[in-house]
Amino acid sequence: MSDTERTPFIATTPGVVLACLASCFLWGSAFPCVKLGYGLFAIDAADVPSILVFAGARFVIAGLMVAVGMSVAQRRAFVPARRDLPAVGTLAVFQTVLQYVLFYVGLANCAGVTSSILEASNSFLCVLLAALVFHFERLTARKVLGCVVGFAGVVLVNVTGETGGLHFTLAGEGMVLASTVAAATSSNLAKRFSRDHDPVLLSGWQFVLGGAVLLAAGLALGGRMAPADAANPLPALALLAYLGFISAGAYSLWSLALAANPVSRVAVFGFMNPVFGVLLSTVLLGEADVVSPEVAVAALVLVSLGIVIVNRRED
Repeated sequence: MSDTERTPFIATTPGVVLACLASCFLWGSAFPCVKLGYGLFAIDAADVPSILVFAGARFVIAGLMVAVGMSVAQRRAFVPARRDLPAVGTLAVFQTVLQYVLFYVGLANCAGVTSSILEASNSFLCVLLAALVFHFERLTARKVLGCVVGFAGVVLVNVTGETGGLHFTLAGEGMVLASTVAAATSSNLAKRFSRDHDPVLLSGWQFVLGGAVLLAAGLALGGRMAPADAANPLPALALLAYLGFISAGAYSLWSLALAANPVSRVAVFGFMNPVFGVLLSTVLLGEADVVSPEVAVAALVLVSLGIVIVNRRED
C-alpha cells in the first residue's frame, strides 16, 4: 500500500480544508444564534451568571450529543477510561471553563468590535504556542506572514463602519485576551493528547465536565434560564439543541484535524470564524449595515490568502 493510500483524508489538503471550513461555518453561526438565544431565553447580555448557565447547558448538551452519537455508531459505551480522565479534566479547564468564564466576564466590560478582533488572535497564538512552547513545529517566516495577512482581514471586517474603533481595559479586553490564550493552549493540548487518546472522546467529555462546572457556577451566582415564551418553548429549546450541535460537530472535526495535521495548518482557518460570523449575522439578524459588501469581500480575500500562505508546502 502506498503512502498516499495510507494517508487519512483529513490529513490531505481537501480533507483539512473541508473539515476546518465546516467547523468555522458552525462556529460562525454561533455568533448570531447566541444572540437569538439570549432573546428566546430572556437573558440580558450583561447578566453574566445567567449567561454561564446558558453556556453550561449548551456545552453539556454538546458533550452528551458526542457521547450518545459515538456510542450508537461504535455499538459500545463511548465513555472515558481511567487513563483518559486527566486529559479530559485538563482540556475542560482550558477549553471550556477558563476560556468561556474569561470571555463572558470580559465581554460584559468591553466593546464587541474589539472582543471580536482579540478572539480572532487565537489563531495566531496557536501557531506561536505550537512553535515556541509545545515545540510541535518550527516558526517560519511563511507562517508568521500568513497569520498576519489573515489577521489583517479580521481587523478590516471589524474596525470599519459606524461601530469601528479599538479600546482596551484590563477588566474588559484584557479578560477577552486571556480567554484567547486559554483557547490557544487548549488547541495545542488537544494536539498533544491526541497521540495517546481518542480526540473525539476527549472533545465530547471535556464539554460534559466543563459545561457542568459552568452550569453549577452560574446557578450558584444566581443565574437562571427558562424559555421566555412558556406557552411555546419549542423554538428556544430547538435553538439550544442547535447550539449544542455547533459545539459537538465543530470541536470534534477540529480535534480530528489537529490530530492529523500541524497546528499551524489548522489554526489559521480560525480567521474564518468572524468572517462567517459577520456574513451569517447579516442573514439571520438582518444586520445588513454591519459591514459593506466591498469590505466583506476584501476581508475574505485577506483571510483566504493567509490560509493559502500558511498551507503552501515548503519547496
